[in-house]
Amino acid sequence: MSTLDARLDDLIRQIDGWMRPYVEQTGGPADRFYQMMAYHHGWVNADGSPLSPPARTGKRIRPILAILACEAYGGEAEDARGPAVAIELIHNFSLVHDDIQDVSDQRHNRDTIWKLWGPAQGINVGDALFALAQVALVEGTATHPRLADGVLLLNRTCVRLVEGQYLDLAMESAADVTYDQYEAMISRKTAALLSCSAALGAWAAGAPSDAIQRISDCIRELGIAFQLQDDLLGVWGDPKITGKPARDDVRSRKKALPMVQLVATATGSLRAELLQILHAAETPDEPTVDQLVGWMDEMGVHARVTQMVHERFDRAERLLGEAVPAGQDGPMRELFAKLRVRDY
Repeated sequence: MSTLDARLDDLIRQIDGWMRPYVEQTGGPADRFYQMMAYHHGWVNADGSPLSPPARTGKRIRPILAILACEAYGGEAEDARGPAVAIELIHNFSLVHDDIQDVSDQRHNRDTIWKLWGPAQGINVGDALFALAQVALVEGTATHPRLADGVLLLNRTCVRLVEGQYLDLAMESAADVTYDQYEAMISRKTAALLSCSAALGAWAAGAPSDAIQRISDCIRELGIAFQLQDDLLGVWGDPKITGKPARDDVRSRKKALPMVQLVATATGSLRAELLQILHAAETPDEPTVDQLVGWMDEMGVHARVTQMVHERFDRAERLLGEAVPAGQDGPMRELFAKLRVRDY
């Protein structure tokens, strides 16, 4: 067992322990509202009764990155408390709102907030998580000599995050999406928050601005690699790993990387037929899904996307060696390796 393996469960419990005081506030007229937030995090049932053990609602990758980056630059895990809580609350704010916008009624095999309590309360829950993230960052790092820098970094990242969601929603109605458009979206929607996690961890440790920028650039590459891999698994992955039905991205005609690559590669009558399927009002039936995946295989999309995933992970690992002080990159490299093979 690696050093990181031995810590992961403890880190997740520690992070959840830090988060609970913000989410599980009780005893007032808004008690039920806080139970909704606790439900989203897997700590209670829909009726507010405690769950033991909690439901697994995520791997806490972002706050773990904040802690590991903080330690790599000479800080302690406790120094990353504010950034870890803030970044995880921002991540969950985005998920609650995404579920409403995508009309997704399940997340981690549980009913979503809006499905149980309606879109209006779902928006309310997301708004509260966003605001509580600001509170957590300031309270957790109140004595930091560059507190304003951390708050500015978090909020600039939030703007990038919602830019990415805008682009993602705009791409839903566009059949012909280029790779540059796709990367512009994922670099905001996925990579920006991961990058901010490590940057805030380094900031919490007192790292200088140039070091914060280097780790930010490195983890941005990791975030892009992570999303490319997620898109690969969305077509050819095991549902036990992805947590969603096989080929669901194809069924929903999502502008994920395999579909972007297929559209870019198809020509002539095949391209015309493909665009017709993507523009059709009705959801593709299973024979059509089979056909789309078959085209992807025939045209080398699977192999090409797999290569792109490996290249981005390799680049992220090279940048890590330049970003982190010598001899301090071990735990982060372990996390990179685990994310590459998705055994965590």
